[in-house]
Amino acid sequence: MLSAIPSDWLWGLIGGLLIGLGGAVYLLANGRIMGASGIIGGLVDRSGWSTWAERVVFLTGVFALPILIMPLTGPVDTHITDNWIVIIAAGLLVGIGTRLANGCTSGHGVCGISRLSLRGMVATVFYIMAGGLTVILFRHILGVI
Repeated sequence: MLSAIPSDWLWGLIGGLLIGLGGAVYLLANGRIMGASGIIGGLVDRSGWSTWAERVVFLTGVFALPILIMPLTGPVDTHITDNWIVIIAAGLLVGIGTRLANGCTSGHGVCGISRLSLRGMVATVFYIMAGGLTVILFRHILGVI
């Protein structure tokens, strides 16, 4: 890769393509929408316990793939904060928000919009607005991240 050209956009493009491909394969193979929060939530609250094996395989892939491809890519700067309190709080808020919204960005944003779901489109607009406001507040006003 050329080091003079910023590659952040390329990683975003590749990641988006892989999420879209994963959503299509999941839908074709299982007949269900690939929403990460629903997959995790079904394990936590046991509502999806009948399909626990496929849920665990999916989550294993989500966590293992970055580790497996790291020898090919080298370390990637995620621009994440070193403040563990902020990271934990962000994770908890995302988890609560996805349960309140009945889905996450992979379910609503990728799979919902691709199926022309009005609910998915509306949810995605609100996710993007909330994310933008959160960055403005916590990064630019409070300087926490």
